[in-house]
Amino acid sequence: MQTIRSLLVVIEPQLMESLALKRAKEIAQASKAHLHLLICDKEHDHSALLNVLTSSLVTEGYSVTSRQAWHDNLHTTIIKEQQIEGCGLVIKQHVDDSILRKIVFTPEDWTLLRECPTPVLLVRTNKPWSNGVVLAAVDVGNGDEEHMVLHKSIIDQGFRIASLTHGQLHVVSAHPAPTLAVMDAAYPIDTEYEASYRAACKEFQRQFEIDDDRLHIKEGPADIIIQHVAKKLGAVVTVIGTVARTGLSGALIGNTAEIVIDKLKSDVLVLKPDDIVKQLEQKAAKA
Repeated sequence: MQTIRSLLVVIEPQLMESLALKRAKEIAQASKAHLHLLICDKEHDHSALLNVLTSSLVTEGYSVTSRQAWHDNLHTTIIKEQQIEGCGLVIKQHVDDSILRKIVFTPEDWTLLRECPTPVLLVRTNKPWSNGVVLAAVDVGNGDEEHMVLHKSIIDQGFRIASLTHGQLHVVSAHPAPTLAVMDAAYPIDTEYEASYRAACKEFQRQFEIDDDRLHIKEGPADIIIQHVAKKLGAVVTVIGTVARTGLSGALIGNTAEIVIDKLKSDVLVLKPDDIVKQLEQKAAKA
């Protein structure tokens, strides 16, 4: 995260405590990044709050700007502001939606993850990152070019956070049972499936220099495995990728990143493949 020079921090006045701002201050203190505070507000009723926050942050030595804005809905407002300010990371507090509400409406945070061109950090806890475990979630068994590039981005970002916070990077990968692998063309369909997967893990470790005690390979659904390992390690932040599915495909299949954000007790940093980032940047520029 040393290369990110500007952080967009979503301030939500209705929340009792802004975990997003607290985390943004921690990151900015370590990286010297600029803070841009955004309140998404139709009525522009929070000038006093923004002035107080800005003044306090400047007094503390942070570089700060702020704005109130509204464009149709929450995620569109955040993305437009990110584009205007050129922020390299969006930081937003995540509040769990009810199961019923998620069935009826697509959660705003899901839409933000799908459509925002930059990485999104969803903050779920006030636990400091310093000296903590950074968990990078990858799909080792999927060796296509798009996933390999995404894997590199996830591992690189995990290493950067761990270096910035004096933490430890761990990697988790879930693989389906051989009977389930038959249904997924990304995995080999033969009696030596597990051996093949383990070989892929060894190559992954060699490429990314991951020690045995930092790589956690478990059999089962990715969302369950990631949640289990994150809890076991006490991870402070989980770095995960998303393919940013939209439309009917996204509604029926879902993304692991979307499924796990309500289950994890850590912050969640979500990254996207480079080709999807370019498409989203073009879409945002035309909006």
